[in-house]
Amino acid sequence: MMKQLKMMFLAQWRLSFRELQAWFWGIFFPVILMVIFMVIFSGGSEDDFQVKVAVVSEQPTEAAVIILEQIKHIPVLELTEDSPASREEAEALVIDGEVAAAILLPDAEDGDELTLIVNKEKETNAAAMTVRGILSQVVQQTNLIVSGAAPAYGLKIESVSAGSDDLKAQDFIMTGMIALAIAQSGLFGMVDMVEMRRRGLLKRLRMTPAKMGLFGFSDMIMRLVFAVIQIVLLSLIGVYIFGASLHIDLISLLVIFLVGVLSFNAMGYFFSSISKTSEAYMAMANILNFLMMFLSGIFFAVETMPSWLQPLSNILPLTYFVNGIRDSMVYNTGILTGSFWFSIGVITLWGAAAFILGSLFYRSRSITTR
Repeated sequence: MMKQLKMMFLAQWRLSFRELQAWFWGIFFPVILMVIFMVIFSGGSEDDFQVKVAVVSEQPTEAAVIILEQIKHIPVLELTEDSPASREEAEALVIDGEVAAAILLPDAEDGDELTLIVNKEKETNAAAMTVRGILSQVVQQTNLIVSGAAPAYGLKIESVSAGSDDLKAQDFIMTGMIALAIAQSGLFGMVDMVEMRRRGLLKRLRMTPAKMGLFGFSDMIMRLVFAVIQIVLLSLIGVYIFGASLHIDLISLLVIFLVGVLSFNAMGYFFSSISKTSEAYMAMANILNFLMMFLSGIFFAVETMPSWLQPLSNILPLTYFVNGIRDSMVYNTGILTGSFWFSIGVITLWGAAAFILGSLFYRSRSITTR
């Protein structure tokens, strides 16, 4: 039996790696996608973020001098070397995009108002919103100074995390890509079953002494090994090239890994049972894959999506798989949390339903073709 299992495993391994889809969706696509998003979201440090602004002070007042001194000490704001002499020059700089905003300090004629000029087409971008928020605080602080009042309350911001270190964007994206890669391998990895059934290979295999149970078991072992390779490869790239951090809870990782691999392969199995051609299989797998890729919290949190879209995210299996992967690889929350087992339950339901339906379709077709 072991010899037959070994031979079937090697045959499955060679068969899968002859499929270009397995290489593309399982290895190249996740790696390329992870590198792109890592470069976009983790290329710079928050300490380096600066917004270039121009300050206009045509007829400086006492309040204008106080405000200007405060602005000079704000590290996020980078003042232009040559301050524009008038409002018109400042507006031209904003329109040309040379500065993100222009600040008009109070002058003798309008001594109680600070004016912020931003480009209308860009007034909701991060730079303009940052300057607006900072200036609101500057105005409040200046009012207190001028009135001689001391602030009664201050704001202290602290962050907590289940992980041992501060979480970074790299950690979020890396674990998202690991979950996506495993899901895609399951969804697209069963396309060879369609061709085997269409060519009658499965029927001929049943006529041989080979045990179909061992055939399926060897296929599952091959897919588990492939998923391990994906986790190791993506983790190495994320940690050693982009500085991501891992805080692994091994038991919860093993549980979510096994449940996820089996469930997404069951979904691929279901697609293979209802597809007459490999093209039809790929079309169905692509639809579910793209839905999950952008709605399951791979690149950004589900909570940031529009409220009307979040219910759809909350029924997709990848949403719960990526949550489980993050719990076990980044947040280190352990196996005893309710949210972790809720994720396991949802993924298991998806996998069990897909496997049962796939088995029924295969059985009905087998009876029909006799």
